[in-house]
Parts: sequence; C-alpha cells; structure tokens
Amino acid sequence: MRPSQVALNLGTPPGSPTRTSSEFEEVPYPSSHWSSSQQEEELPMHFMTEDTARRRVKGSVTTGTGVEQTKPEPDYNDEGKDVYTKMRPLKGPTLGGRPQRPAPPPATNLTEFIQQNLEHFPPAIYTLLSCWTRFYRIGKSNVVVWDEAHFGKFGSHYLKREFYFDVHPPLGKMLVGLVGLLSGYDGQFEFKSGAEYPEGLPYVAMRVMLATFGVALVPLGWYTAVELGMSRRACHLVALMVLCDIAWICISRFILLDAMLLLFTFTTVYCMTKFNNQQYRSFSPEWWLWLTMTGLSIGCVTSVKWVGLFATALVGAYTIEDLWYKFGDLRLSWRDQARHWAARVACLIVLPILVYMTTFKIHFMVLSHSGPGDSQMSSLFQANLVGNDFGRNPLEVAYGSKVTLKNVGYGGGLLHSHVQSYPVGSNQQQVTCYHYKDNNNEWIVHPRWDEPPLDLNGPMRFLQDGDVIRLQHDSTTRNLHSHNVPAPVTKLSNEVSCYGNATVGDFHDYWKVEVVDDLKIGSKEHVDRIHSLTTRIRFRHDRLGCYLRAANAILPEWGFKQIEVTCIKEDNANDVHTWWNVESHWNDRLPAGETKFYKSPFLRDFWHLNVAMMTSNNALIPDPDKEDILASAPTDWPFMHLGLRMCGWGDNQTKYYLLGTPIIWWAGSTSLIVSIIVVGIYLLRRQRKYKDFEPDEWEHFLYVGKVAFVGWMLHYFPFLIMGRVTYVHHYLPTLYFSVLMFAHLLDHFFFTNRRLPESTKWAISGIVAVAIVGNFWWFRGLAFGVDGPIKDHKGLLWRKTWNIYDQVHL
Repeated sequence: MRPSQVALNLGTPPGSPTRTSSEFEEVPYPSSHWSSSQQEEELPMHFMTEDTARRRVKGSVTTGTGVEQTKPEPDYNDEGKDVYTKMRPLKGPTLGGRPQRPAPPPATNLTEFIQQNLEHFPPAIYTLLSCWTRFYRIGKSNVVVWDEAHFGKFGSHYLKREFYFDVHPPLGKMLVGLVGLLSGYDGQFEFKSGAEYPEGLPYVAMRVMLATFGVALVPLGWYTAVELGMSRRACHLVALMVLCDIAWICISRFILLDAMLLLFTFTTVYCMTKFNNQQYRSFSPEWWLWLTMTGLSIGCVTSVKWVGLFATALVGAYTIEDLWYKFGDLRLSWRDQARHWAARVACLIVLPILVYMTTFKIHFMVLSHSGPGDSQMSSLFQANLVGNDFGRNPLEVAYGSKVTLKNVGYGGGLLHSHVQSYPVGSNQQQVTCYHYKDNNNEWIVHPRWDEPPLDLNGPMRFLQDGDVIRLQHDSTTRNLHSHNVPAPVTKLSNEVSCYGNATVGDFHDYWKVEVVDDLKIGSKEHVDRIHSLTTRIRFRHDRLGCYLRAANAILPEWGFKQIEVTCIKEDNANDVHTWWNVESHWNDRLPAGETKFYKSPFLRDFWHLNVAMMTSNNALIPDPDKEDILASAPTDWPFMHLGLRMCGWGDNQTKYYLLGTPIIWWAGSTSLIVSIIVVGIYLLRRQRKYKDFEPDEWEHFLYVGKVAFVGWMLHYFPFLIMGRVTYVHHYLPTLYFSVLMFAHLLDHFFFTNRRLPESTKWAISGIVAVAIVGNFWWFRGLAFGVDGPIKDHKGLLWRKTWNIYDQVHL
C-alpha cells in the first residue's frame, strides 16, 4: 500500500557520513541495450527511500561481498547488416526551419500574457503601418483606373447574375462581386476605362475592402520569415520591404485581382513553412492542420489566376524532396511511407482540385442568366441560362430552317460572314468564326442546285446523315463555298468563302452532312435526324473532300481579328475543330422544343470553360500592327527597366505609376545572383573538407535558399517562354522570393555572424532599414497619386527608360 506522504531526499542530510556507491544495490543491464558511448541511467526516485534507491551501470554485477565486477563487452561484428543502429539523423527540409520551442504554460495574469506575446507586437505595429500605406488617399482618383475597367465590370456581372467570359478563374472576381454587394453597389455601372465614378457609387469602400488583402501581406511576410528561422533583424527587414514596396502598395489600392493573388501566394509559402516545422511530429493535429491549410491555399491562389500554379509548383518541389528523404529513411515502415504519400495526395492534390472546382460550381450557380459571354460556352450550357431561347428551338432541323452553327472546339465561335472580301486569294466574301451574337451568323439550309428548289409549302423534309446541302448566308444571300485556293493564314488548307447569290452558284457550294454523335441519343447509328443543340456533325465538301474547320488561327486586321475558317484536307474524325452543332434554330412550321430536353453536366461545362480560357489566354499575343506602350518583356522586370502608366497623364489628372521601390528590387535581384556564387563557393570548400558550418546550420542555409531561389525561378522563368503579352505586374508575386533571398543573405553574412559585434549588426540593419524607408518616401507619390504637372515633381527619373516624364519608345 502506498504511504500517504513520501519524502524525496536527493542529498545527504547534514551531519551524516558521506555515502559511497557500494552502499547502493547495483544490478546488471543487458549489454545489447547500450550504445557505444558510456551512459548512466538514473531511475525515478518518486516513492522511493534511500534504502531502495538503485542505479544501473552498464555491464556490471555485484558479488555477494559487495564488490563490483565488470563483464568484458563481447566483440560484435554485424558485417554491415545492422542498419538501424547506424542510421544517421534524418536530413532534408525537416531540419531547415524554425527551431522548436516548448509551448509556454498558460498565462495567469496580464503581465505574463504580455511577456509571452511580445514577439507579436512588431508585426502588429507593421500591420497598422500597412493600413496607412494601403488606405491613405485611396479615393483620391474618382475615375476608373487601369484594369478596374475589367474586374469592376466582372464584379457587376455577378451582381446582375449575367454570364460572362474571362481568361482568369473566378474566385478573385467573385470576391470583387462580394465586395460590391457588401458596399451597396447595384452592378449597373459599366466601368469604362477613364470614366468618372458617378455620385453614390461606393468605389472607395470597394477599394478599401480589396486593399485589406494588401494589408495582410505585411504580417504574413513577418511570420513567414519567423517560420524560416530568420533572425529578428531579418524578420524586421522582410516586413519593412513588404510594407514599403511602391509596386505592392500601388497594385493593392484599386479594384484588381493582384492583391488577392499576392495574399494567397504569401499564405501558400507561409503554410508550407509552418508544415515543414511540424515534420518532427508527423500525423499530429498540428501537422494535419498545416498540410491541409497548404492545400487550401494552393486551391485559392490557383483559383484567382493561373499564375498561382507557380506557387503550386514550389510546394510540389518541396514535397518531392521531402518524400524522397523519407523514402531513404529505413526507420519508416512501408505502412508509414504509404500514409505520408496518401496524406500528400489527399491534401496537396485532391483538396486543391476540389477548391478549384468548387469556385467554378459557385460561378455557374450565380451566373444563371444569359450574358455577354454565352457564346464561349457550349450550346447546351447556354440553353439552360435564364433569358436564352435555345431551349425553345424546334428539336429537328429541316430544309428551309434558319440556323446558326456553333463550332464544338473549345472556345469555338459561330460560323459568320460579312460583306467584306478577302484582300488575298479569291477576293470573295469572307467567312470567319465570331464569338458574339449577330445577324451575320445566320444561315438557311437549301437543297442542291440540281434538286427541286426549296418549297416552304410542300412536304417537310428533315435533315439527315449523308445529305448533301447548300448553306445560304441569310443577310447577303451568298452560298458557303470552297475551292482550291490556299487559306489566307493556314496555307495548307483551302480557303472558305461566300460566293454567288440565291440564283447563282456551282457545285463548289455543296456540303455533305456527316453525323459524329448525339449528346442525348448516343452514337451516330442511333441518330435518325439532325437535332438542334445535341447532334454533332461535320461538313465535308462534296467535290474537294475537305472538312469545314475553325481552329485558333486569327485573321489580320482586315479580317477584324476573327477566327479563320478553312477547309482542311486531312480527314481526322477526332478533330473537334471540324465538329459543329446547330445552336439557334428558327422554323415556323415546326413545334418549339422544351428546355428539359437540354441538360448540360457540370464536369463537361467545367472542362469546356477551362480549355476555352486557356485557348483565349494563349491568343493574347503581342500585336505586330500596334505598339503596346504598357507591355514589357520579362527581362525588363528584375532590375526595373520599365514601369507602367496606370491612367491618363494629363496635368489635371491624378497619376499613378506602377514602379517598385528601387532598392528593394535591385537588392533582391542582386542577392539572387550572389546566392548562386556563394553556394558554389561553399560547395567547393566542402569538397575540399573545409568546415564552414555545423550540419544543422548548413541544412538551414540551404533550406531557406531553396525556398527563395526555387520559388523565384518557378515564378519567373515561365514568362520567358510564354508567347502571350506580359506586363510588369506579372512580376509582383516573383518579387516576394527575391525579398526573402535578400533578407536571408543579410542574415547569413551579418545578423547571425558570430564574428561581428552586436553594434555592427545593429548598424547594418539600421542602414538597410533607413535606405528602404527613404526610398519609399521618395517615390511614395507614384502609389498615392501625383497631382498637377508631372514635370513639377523632380528627381523621379532614376533610369532613362522610365516613362514618368516623357513617353519612351524602345
């Protein structure tokens, strides 16, 4: 029975004789338990008296006389098989983050609470300063600035629930719509570029709410630096650079998507570093929390703009390295290996995809009314929009029907013609594909020239597979035509034109209808008649054997930048760009259809819209016929070769110029170059057996350097191979990683250098901080707005290529 009170005495009472080790019982311990080092293990002394206390000594026995004898350690040779006792400490990204500290006990009073949370006071102060930099004079310009003309308009569509099309995923634009709803905006303003906001439109409230995303960048920068294991001085500099960069400030102050993109990029890096610091306790609640948060952040950043895929690639690179090191850890069972892989797949692949798809599901649910972006979607999708009459189309197409023909290819337009002629080739009337509803999209189904003419009062003749027909353009009465003349852009295909009139034509006007399938009925064997919306068909030229096709080739200015329509000679039944369906259908002799026949599944609409977005995004290429004074090349960004005028530059206008804080951009880009040189030197020295680091220090140096450099590389290099037009704001997410690299190198060479005195470290950090703040103060007007003639503001032209004062033609 346990005594009610236990006295614990760890020492010898005063006045007692000194005890020796022989007065205690010593027992042997199995030799296989001990490592090669000499160790002692003291047993817990709770509920023990001095008489029963014992200690265990390796390899010793006690004889009956109390004399201690030590057994010789047997020689053991495992021939290299005992890999578990030889396992080295786990290397890799798990060792590179913030040193772990035990959680403090709960505070019992206000003083203890303050002391335990002193580390949060600097980021709180920086956050308040960030509110000032983002909100100050935010409503100074009462006109639509730069891309507010796009994203403000998209927000209006959500409030009016009108379907629209854009090349970006919907999350950021839905948040713009939500901000408009919360601020009391009714969605009726057109957001024309440079237009003045009308009285009563809460544009200031909308800007303030969206600028909050920019405010949050500063504390996120601080806490990410903390999680990366940077010193307190380096954390201050990271927060200062995020706080004081003119470009980040400027882009956050308008109705744009960039502040949201930056926020979710920052949260992705932060959550990844938090997760890295939980690696020492895999599958704990905190481990699952930050792995899940990383996946959610990936889903969000990708759902704002596809540039977020670069942040996803960074997490992917980190995860691959992490799993590779775990694969080499023989202490992990195959079951644990499988659990790690399954956790990453679930949280970093499945979860982001679900987030991304959920944003599109909400997008489709909110935008349930017909709008300006209908034609980018499939005909079936449009038939289910409120205000669209496709669902009332007569079901079966007949001769004499007036139709519009929709190209089934992703992002395909409507078969179109206009009175303008080709300036090359046959000089006949142009045929194109057009993405907007227009009378020039309408065609009438006629029989061949050698058949009896169309009799609208005679027996009804329905269109079937294999019929040879003539398509007459309704507004010009000319016939869809092709001949052995090269197409204007795609030279290997035949030109498609409109020729003749209602009474004049030839056999080059004949097109054979070939059924592909029917989305409702099934394969072509089950299709008896051509149905509107659901039957997918091909048009084969009866004489030439080529197929009517509309892909992604764009006509020049003389073709109004519309999609080229050709007759392709290759017979590829799987080429969706040769597939068409009847979209609008008018025939007074046929009964109207019902919308219930036309249902479009979400996954098909989701896939269709994403491919259309990608196709349109790839089509945003520089126009050789025009000079884009706002565009810049990726090589212009790291050292700020160019800025960007965000609005009109008149003397009476408030002017904004998208330009970074020079010292931040230049120092960050220089640090990336220096980092390559430094790592190269260290690797050479390590090969020559110089010891510059302790192992943990080397792991930390590499870990932070990889996050910064690989993150920068993954965000920057894709733009070098893109064909689309680029602007300086595309560099803003990339800038974050150069900021981290600059702070990391300062931390490495100065702030954590044991050879430098504290006074030198404080002096260096102070000089850098003053330079950052001074640079910001000098250029602050570019973000807060410049009033009056720009030439009155001297000293802003630090590079001759900046078009702050005069337009520069490069």
